[in-house]
Amino acid sequence: MKILIIGGNGTIGNTLTKHFKAEHEVIVAGRKNADIKVDIADSASIETMFKNLGKVDAIICAAGEAKWANFNDLTEEDYYIGFKSKLMGQVNLVRIGQNYLKSGGSITLTTGILADNPVIKTASAAMVNGAIHSFVKAVVLEIENGVRVNVVSAVMVEDAYEKYRDYFPGHNPVPMKKVVNGYVRSVLGKDNGQIIRIYE
Repeated sequence: MKILIIGGNGTIGNTLTKHFKAEHEVIVAGRKNADIKVDIADSASIETMFKNLGKVDAIICAAGEAKWANFNDLTEEDYYIGFKSKLMGQVNLVRIGQNYLKSGGSITLTTGILADNPVIKTASAAMVNGAIHSFVKAVVLEIENGVRVNVVSAVMVEDAYEKYRDYFPGHNPVPMKKVVNGYVRSVLGKDNGQIIRIYE
């Protein structure tokens, strides 16, 4: 398979890239140090990426930003960071990317446990994650050409424990292998419109 991984150099994306490269052709997309450049907050950039890349069998997005801050400190502009990047960035990957998928291809988006179990400073991030879950369940009712769309929603992964542990007191990090298997399930399985939760 020819698999496009957006954010393939990030904490999760890097592990995904190594895993899928063992048996498939993988193209890493990102803003820097990537096989092909893309800024998912810019729909024109997404369109240019796909025009240069051509048809693929699967699209995985492990990218997207959202502002973490106390609710009373979040400005309207702060919310737009998550809206433009993690939410609309992934929506536009589906909207545009469907036209560059081979028949029966798949798109896998990424959220996180905040959609179901938010912690402090995540009013914006939790909102965006929840919106993506609703979008995925709705878009599969209309998307054509046999395209499947799923989202992997994970808790804090072991590889990011030191960075995020203060935000998630009492949360048990999950092994990266479990998270990777969520993406494998989406890409190689038959799930469609599913929120693949890796919470324990």
